[in-house]
Amino acid sequence: MSDTMQIFDRAVKRRQRQRAMLQAADFDFLRAAVADRLLDRLEDIRRTFPLALVQGCDSAWLQARLQGRGGIETLISMDAVPTAAPLHMVGDEELLPFAERRFDLVIGLLNLHWINDLPGALIQIQRVLKPDGLFLGAMLGGATLSELRQAWLAAESELEGGVSPRVSPMAETLDGAALLQRAGFALPVADSEVIRVTYADAFRLMRDLRGMGETNAILDRRKSFTRRATLLRMAEIYQQKFPAEGGRIAAGFEVITLTGWSPHDSQQKPLRPGMAANRLAAALDTVEYPLGDRASPKR
Repeated sequence: MSDTMQIFDRAVKRRQRQRAMLQAADFDFLRAAVADRLLDRLEDIRRTFPLALVQGCDSAWLQARLQGRGGIETLISMDAVPTAAPLHMVGDEELLPFAERRFDLVIGLLNLHWINDLPGALIQIQRVLKPDGLFLGAMLGGATLSELRQAWLAAESELEGGVSPRVSPMAETLDGAALLQRAGFALPVADSEVIRVTYADAFRLMRDLRGMGETNAILDRRKSFTRRATLLRMAEIYQQKFPAEGGRIAAGFEVITLTGWSPHDSQQKPLRPGMAANRLAAALDTVEYPLGDRASPKR
């Protein structure tokens, strides 16, 4: 970890998650919705997972929601904070406390976007998976809370003559498959969707973020209190720029889903160049030219 760029204050994030755990059922609608989406994908795979690990599961009710669905037989949860869940471990995603080839399935539930060494964390996940084991992860992407980010930037620029980091930097969808491939996963896939939510005002949005444990944990964040005038101006700009029906405001959470398999001989392998059974030119009803020839326009 000494060579890894430190972006997030992991100790602060643990404290935020500890505080949020006390009222998780009241604010964890996003984590529950994403968990259901991941389980829907698991049920499409039609295989069993005798031993599964879920990271980022900070409540007993969420563990119960996951248990028994999607072919999961035994589920162990792990988070940075303790819970009342029956099979729960306190651990750090940046240093997994498990032996190699231990799990048939690892789920990352909205935890990866707070990790400093994301490539290293994915490598460790691949290490603890059995051959042909599945990793299914969901993390918040770069379009998340873009409305809040823009409102803060505008308000601080207008009233304070400068800006401070208020919303975390996050990965883009195109980065996902590359990170999985770099970590040694086979058949890597990354896709995203934006979950739209409306709030009465920006203050209700920030209350939810605090209740979810998703508030700012950037090392370079402002340590002093925000000026009241700047806070009010931010809320005003948000309302003006991003209105929703009924006088409310809109907020978007981009969820990037990562899918990768631990390598195994039984998995599909890409064909070598020139080994395809069908030609692309035939499918496109066009002329194929040898490499290096200049194609003339077809009239």
